[in-house]
Amino acid sequence: MKLKLLFVLLCLLHAGTECIANSEFEQQGDYVLGGLFDIHYLSGAFYQNTPEAIICSRHLFTPSSYRRFQMMRFSIEEINNSTSLLPNVTLGYEIFDHCSDTKNFPSIFRLMSVNGSVQPWKESANFSKVIAMVGTYTSTATLTVAPLFMMDLVPVISYGAASSVFSRKKNYPSFLRTAHPNKDIIQMIFELLQNFNWNWVAFLYVDNDYGRDGYDLFVKKIRNTEICLAYTKGLTPDTDYPKILKQVIEFQVNVIIVFTAEWTAEAVINSAIQQNVTNKVWIAVDAWSLHKDLPKKPGIRNIGTVLGVAEPKITIPGFNDFIYSFKAQNQCESEEQDSFCNQMCNCSSLSAEDIITADPSFNFPVYSAVYAVAHALHVVLQCGADSCNKSIKVHPDMVLRELRRSNFSVLNQTVQFDVNGDPNFGSFSIVFWNSSGNAEEVGFYSFYPTFEFFINSSKIKWHGDEEVPTSICSQECPVGFAKIQEGVHKCCFSCTICPNGTYINSTEDPYNCISCKETEWSAEGSTSCTIRLLEYVPFTDSAAIVIMVGALVLVALTVAMSVLFAINYSTPVVRSAGGPMCFLILGCLSLCSLSVFFYFGEPTDMFCILRFLPFLLFYTVCLACFVVRSFQIVCIFKISAKFPKLLSYWTKYHGHWLIITVAFFIQALLLITGYSIAPPKPYSDTFWYSDIIVLGCDVDLNLKATSSSFILLSVLCCLSFIFSYMGKNLPKNYNEAKTITFCLLLLILTWITFATVSMLYHGKYIHAMNALAILSSLYSFLLWYFFPKCYIILFEPKKNTQQHFQGLIQNYTKTISQ
Repeated sequence: MKLKLLFVLLCLLHAGTECIANSEFEQQGDYVLGGLFDIHYLSGAFYQNTPEAIICSRHLFTPSSYRRFQMMRFSIEEINNSTSLLPNVTLGYEIFDHCSDTKNFPSIFRLMSVNGSVQPWKESANFSKVIAMVGTYTSTATLTVAPLFMMDLVPVISYGAASSVFSRKKNYPSFLRTAHPNKDIIQMIFELLQNFNWNWVAFLYVDNDYGRDGYDLFVKKIRNTEICLAYTKGLTPDTDYPKILKQVIEFQVNVIIVFTAEWTAEAVINSAIQQNVTNKVWIAVDAWSLHKDLPKKPGIRNIGTVLGVAEPKITIPGFNDFIYSFKAQNQCESEEQDSFCNQMCNCSSLSAEDIITADPSFNFPVYSAVYAVAHALHVVLQCGADSCNKSIKVHPDMVLRELRRSNFSVLNQTVQFDVNGDPNFGSFSIVFWNSSGNAEEVGFYSFYPTFEFFINSSKIKWHGDEEVPTSICSQECPVGFAKIQEGVHKCCFSCTICPNGTYINSTEDPYNCISCKETEWSAEGSTSCTIRLLEYVPFTDSAAIVIMVGALVLVALTVAMSVLFAINYSTPVVRSAGGPMCFLILGCLSLCSLSVFFYFGEPTDMFCILRFLPFLLFYTVCLACFVVRSFQIVCIFKISAKFPKLLSYWTKYHGHWLIITVAFFIQALLLITGYSIAPPKPYSDTFWYSDIIVLGCDVDLNLKATSSSFILLSVLCCLSFIFSYMGKNLPKNYNEAKTITFCLLLLILTWITFATVSMLYHGKYIHAMNALAILSSLYSFLLWYFFPKCYIILFEPKKNTQQHFQGLIQNYTKTISQ
């Protein structure tokens, strides 16, 4: 035992010992970089009774870490072969297999030593034999190792330590990292949860500095958000995974974040497969999202969908050739060196393909870390195009100073560090473990120079029905509903609708209905209170424009028909239509159309008067004309034979004009009386709608004079319909009675339709419909009474002769006599 200990000390204290002379772990150079890689991992608790050195190769071998180890060697060789970076300067390295967080201090002391000794009490600084140290991978190991280098400001550039504690420059002044800290990973996970509306999640974390830091950051991130942490557990080597997974299922959590290192993730996933856990979404962090074996493991599809946060797969040119060349050489792997010097990985059985296809995670951080040191040294040595000033005595703190100022490009990435030594470059990929067993990139999250999140959900083949799975404790309340929290989790709640006069602001307070002010209103289930809006149909409204254009067209048609009738005044068609009465009817139809224009715009006293007055007054004249006209037709053909004196009195005293005049004056008197007592005036309809006020005109139908005006119109309409119906069998050219009957049917149908609509609808457009009903009433007479006569005058002049009309009358007389 004493001989073994002595041999260990000799290996640790002498840089030139033969045990690593030909080892891949060391290379001579003008300036030496240190490296710590956990090629082997010491899993579980390790107890020893004697002070023996740990033999790392006897523990768990990690191909991904070995790949990173080779990446450092490749990076240094590439730099040494470069003619532009550090010309005529060679970099050396001394790398150790750091398989334990607490039991690898001899390797650390060796990196810190100068001439085989560590002198902690010497006043002069910069004892380290290395100008910088690349590593370590885990946060726990870094927390143990990094403080030893901080006193002398030896740059420690980690390619994997993500704990946020390293951003504290007071504690870690010479620490930098090329891997993104946990806060960036947590931000990425948070964006992923929000994108798919997952707010009921479990968080499993490895119970060490890395995992606890991630857990703390996640809890802070989801605070005051809609995301709830349903279940959380720190994982240790002694964890009962079946019990944890059973609890996750009991909590009905469908999204599980596994914030662990790869070896712990393997245990979680393997246990999930064994326990037949199904239909879950597993979110992997960058430490294991690109795992090469797990996606291909039998049964992995059954556990659900695996999404991961990963570093982008950056291809590093020349690395594969380097590995093939390296494996072709004979490596020194002495059993004694492996046992005592801890610098032989004993991995001769590992092929070049095994190294190349290993998990590529954190390979670019290793590559960029080595290049960052090289560029910093390039500046310190004042290198030019062909050579560097080797006379400058380089101290680690000089390299640190330039490292902080790093600003160079490598593989299309601009490498920079922020004030905390964190990377000011790079991005994350979102990967999905597809059915082929590969980590397929489906999105990205870019940090620099701008923040950008993108995910192509169509590339993700979800488990089950291939729809985005949900993970919620309670279904989100509908709009206008307040939450009533149930239990300790704010994501578990019931819903209640906010009553009238209150509203819910889900952004500020989704749990309480807020009362509206007195000047505001809100319906049941409102999300805000508003002031009542005044509504009316403006002149610029499309419906108003169409109706007003229709009124103008009507006026134009009446004028055109009046001119046509005046030119053909003596013809039988015009005389049969009423002769001079035609001009009165056409003129009154034009005057009636004036009412249409006052149904639009904000109502005023004058608008309300003119909205009803022209139509009621002049339409009375129109109806009176059709009453007397239909009576005349019936009287000539049916009544005159039985009551000849009635026709003579009617003709002698101009009965038709008398009735028209009496109807006009009665209607005028009623309107004047009614308007004098209670004229129509603007009113605000607040009964039918709680959110708006519909402006209209109020007509007091309880007033006898006003109601009598409408009764008079109804009476004239009924009389006209009765007389016209009596003459339905008269000769065709004299059969204005049929035409009048049809016009009156259209008139009645129009107002029945309007009355029905007005009972069902009470919005602002009811006034536009009223104007449309008036216009339809006018067009019913204009088109169906006058237009056929215009057609005969213009296109069938043969029917507009005295002989044609007399022939029809004679035929009718013969028919009656028979």
